[in-house]
Amino acid sequence: MSLADKIKSIGPKKILALDGGGIRGILTVEVLAKIEHMLRHNLRRGNDFVLADYFDFFAGTSTGAIIAACLSWRMSIDRIRDFYLQNGREMFDKASLLNRYYRHKFEDQKLSARLRQEFGADTTLGSEKIDGLLMMVMRNASTDSPWPISNNPRAKYNDRARADCNLNLPLWQLVRASTAAPTYFPPEVVRVGQKEFIFVDGGITMYNNPAFQAFLMATVEAFNLNWPVGEDNLLVVSVGTGTSPDANADLRPDEMNVLYNASSIPSALMAAALNEQDFLCRVFGKCLAGDPLDREVGNMIGTRGPVQPRLFTYLRYNAELTRHGLDGLGLPNVEPQNVQQLDSIEYIADLQAVGSAVADRKVSFDHFAGFC
Repeated sequence: MSLADKIKSIGPKKILALDGGGIRGILTVEVLAKIEHMLRHNLRRGNDFVLADYFDFFAGTSTGAIIAACLSWRMSIDRIRDFYLQNGREMFDKASLLNRYYRHKFEDQKLSARLRQEFGADTTLGSEKIDGLLMMVMRNASTDSPWPISNNPRAKYNDRARADCNLNLPLWQLVRASTAAPTYFPPEVVRVGQKEFIFVDGGITMYNNPAFQAFLMATVEAFNLNWPVGEDNLLVVSVGTGTSPDANADLRPDEMNVLYNASSIPSALMAAALNEQDFLCRVFGKCLAGDPLDREVGNMIGTRGPVQPRLFTYLRYNAELTRHGLDGLGLPNVEPQNVQQLDSIEYIADLQAVGSAVADRKVSFDHFAGFC
């Protein structure tokens, strides 16, 4: 089915949105492995069934953009897992000591080369090889604005007649731009038409969790997709990379110097962004799965909101990477500090264990049954 056919096909539409979070993306991969296996089994499909056969729209930020692009490339979860396990260290290739002090902790050449190899150096966002809609979020530092960029052929800036048509941009470079977390990686310079723009990680926009933005892109008139809303018409599945609400419990005021702020601000912005998007989805969507957002609003499952009936059905799968949260997942041997960082390469097996535990305890076919 062509992208145009998929966009206008009759029946419920399904969106998969994936958070940013560095190497913690492997946690997301393990949750998706459960979903892929579960759908294969319950829909009685073979091992050639991939999530691109179920979802119509993939949206991702940062590490979520890598996974979303791979899914739209019709990769199985086993293959995506191998991508992370084989290339995790290359994703976090330490920069020189001078660069680490003044500019960024990691280099990007190896990751860039791997992305070019995987997707092809000449493959563009408008390639017919991309199965379904794909949205990736980045921040244009040159214009100080978020860029949720997609291959939607009906979007204003995807008009092939434009000299600056986004569909002509290299896919690998957009993925790389979405992962360029400040202080962690150098920015990515992308030529759009006759101009060059500097892009950094979309995680420092309000779309580190891109779920609600994907809903807007699917339904708001300006984007020209105009998918029908309704609890039975639209499913939004959102998968996180873990939260750390008590990561700085012992912080002292005198420790908040320039270096501390520079290294902690990206994570702080990512946490705030994913929480806000999640909250909006639970307000306007019918939430069937999700941990409590906070002690005041809870998980909002079964609650009423300003819109009745809700505009879509919503599922949220994530983990709390605290001692309390890990114990609740049956992981007393996983230390919180080992899995909370964006660059926890040494503890990738622990992150996999967290993702598998989330999948086993929280993912249910009942959540998807109305959309099969």
